[in-house]
Amino acid sequence: MTPGNSGASTPEDDDPFGYLYADGQANGAQPPTGGYGYPGSVNRVRAVGERQYGQQQAPAGYGQVPQQGYGQQPNPHYAAPETAPGGAPQTRQSPPGGGRGRGPNTKGLLIGAIAVVAAVVIGITIAMMNGDSKNDDTAGNQPSAGASASQSAGPDPSGGDKAPQELPKSDAQLLSLSPDMSTSKEVPGAQSEGGLYVVGLNQPGAQVTWTLNNIPKSGDYTVFVRYGVPGEDAKTTLTVNGTEVGRKLNMANFAGAEKGDWEHGWQNTYAWISLNEGKNTISVSCQDGDQCNAYLDQFWLKAGKVTS
Repeated sequence: MTPGNSGASTPEDDDPFGYLYADGQANGAQPPTGGYGYPGSVNRVRAVGERQYGQQQAPAGYGQVPQQGYGQQPNPHYAAPETAPGGAPQTRQSPPGGGRGRGPNTKGLLIGAIAVVAAVVIGITIAMMNGDSKNDDTAGNQPSAGASASQSAGPDPSGGDKAPQELPKSDAQLLSLSPDMSTSKEVPGAQSEGGLYVVGLNQPGAQVTWTLNNIPKSGDYTVFVRYGVPGEDAKTTLTVNGTEVGRKLNMANFAGAEKGDWEHGWQNTYAWISLNEGKNTISVSCQDGDQCNAYLDQFWLKAGKVTS
């Protein structure tokens, strides 16, 4: 290169901006085709932001006004703030919830829910307090629940809720005996008080009567008789309120005692009868055709027709 020449001939004197001057252009200086200092890294000049990823872009003319910053996220619909109508920059909207792209503000929702629950609890408490005050004001004019319950639990004046009464039971010494009859305690095993039992039933016309004064209501009952036989069967006549019962009172040797063994001949029998409310009489007697060789120990009643 000729001294004083400002062209582009030698590398050390190469002026990258020589093509901008008239003498450089006269000496053949050309605009660079690669990136300065990085040959071939950029094939052509592009407007900043013009390149769109995934699309074939047309080369921008040299000196073209840039439309989009180089290296931004691809968005073909993006426009610079200056290009918005009116030329004023637009404010970018924050994502819902106010938190950098996160979901709804759950903390705020939780605080709001707690506040609502607290308000409901306070309202219920105030209502209950007002209700207690009203009850206190009217307590003198209305019966309390406790009073009603106590009155209901009391006895019914009409007698509809009578408590169950224990049915009577009689030992031998409390029975009414006909003449020539008596009590004894020679044979062990009787359950009446003092071990007493009735003897003398084996005479024609002999009779034992049990008087009941407090039968609670009319109806069916079962009379039980404890007796003893000397290892042989017996049967007697049963009378209720002066009327003979259709069947004989069975006093068989159910215990299976040996003949003549009074001690092991104690056992029970029963009969179904009808009684009236109030006073009644039950009699066991020895009539014609009966087998009356038996001792009598106790009498008792049970309601209804039962067997034990």
